[in-house]
Amino acid sequence: MSLIHTFAVNVRKYRLEHNLSQEHLAELAGLHRTYISSVERERRNISIENIQRISDALKIEPYRLFVKDSDEHR
Repeated sequence: MSLIHTFAVNVRKYRLEHNLSQEHLAELAGLHRTYISSVERERRNISIENIQRISDALKIEPYRLFVKDSDEHR
């Protein structure tokens, strides 16, 4: 599995766990909704700065966005 895929899956997972829409997460992170959408669809090569913004908005440590979920069977 690619790192981009793991990141995308985790952004969506944590966003949904926090009951956030893509639009609300984008607002909290200071990004555009279409940017969050493209991250979740693996269409974006994301910068370290934006990784930090997203993790701050989700109130998690950035590394958690890169850890493969052992329950994921893709």
